[in-house]
Amino acid sequence: MNLKKMYNKIGFPRLIITVFLIVLLIMSYILDIEQGALWTSILERFGMNVLLVLAMVPSIRSGTGINFNLAIGVVMGLIGALIALEMELTGFTCFFVSILISIPLAVLVGWLYGLMLNRVKGQEMTVGNYVGFSVVSFMCIVWLLAPFKNESLIWAMGGSGLRTTLTMEDSMARILNDSLSFSIGTLKIPGGLFLFTGIILFLMYLFFRTKSGNTMSIAGENPKFALSNGINVDWQRTKGIILSTVLAAIGIIVYSQSFGFLQLYTAPLYVALPAAAAVLIGGASMKNAKIIHVIIGTFLFQSLLVVALPVVNIVSEGSMAEIVRIVVSNGIIVYALTRGGDEA
Repeated sequence: MNLKKMYNKIGFPRLIITVFLIVLLIMSYILDIEQGALWTSILERFGMNVLLVLAMVPSIRSGTGINFNLAIGVVMGLIGALIALEMELTGFTCFFVSILISIPLAVLVGWLYGLMLNRVKGQEMTVGNYVGFSVVSFMCIVWLLAPFKNESLIWAMGGSGLRTTLTMEDSMARILNDSLSFSIGTLKIPGGLFLFTGIILFLMYLFFRTKSGNTMSIAGENPKFALSNGINVDWQRTKGIILSTVLAAIGIIVYSQSFGFLQLYTAPLYVALPAAAAVLIGGASMKNAKIIHVIIGTFLFQSLLVVALPVVNIVSEGSMAEIVRIVVSNGIIVYALTRGGDEA
């Protein structure tokens, strides 16, 4: 493969971001930043975010585009986790009960959301943004009125309403990260986290190789051709949104156990844009996305965030760390959304 073909395959956005990441990694080594801890953080952030990025694939493949209303699935995952915490469950029991509760909720709201998107074809991403904001705003009221009684969940003084940030230290904090983990020198690899997310990634890969997955992809790529062959395009679009919503619900539970906290109220608003940027950086377009795009994009996006902060913190002596964090994270998002899908 000559250089021109390699360049076309990688794409300009991925090339620039990859080169920038390599420069930062070299600088981190020169500045004597502990490499084991750095790469441990990279691997953990990759594992805890990859399913949220994966949630973009079914919606793109089904023809509804990037799911900017990922918050609706995230909220269902939070509800499942909250119910498990209210029941005072711990360990893997808490983790899997959270998922089992959230999946049927995500299927239901995903189905309803899919029906709505079928009525606004061509405006899915715009409508998704508005619906996402509306859902999160409505849930802010629900969190305040929800009849939870567990003292670790509600405000201490008021006696009602859920706290903004809920610790999972006594329930399922890092249950996947610490299970089957092993160390290579100072590098700690979260084996359980990689095993669980790897299984979900593999299952999605297999799904898109089945008749059902291929039918959904055909309906997304060429709706007129699909209709002429008797495929119910509206159902395939709805199916993609349901899968996306379910993956978002599972993804936020995986993210939260790794982070060690549940974040409520406006927190779900900040999920969709980074996930969309990551999948586009990985090589996806507005009409096509693959599992490999999820893996590459998540790694690049999260690695940049992890490496940039300590490097800038040392160079600027801590005076610009927060500014650079905002510039890097939001800059990647804007760059991916404006350029990433064009060259995939």
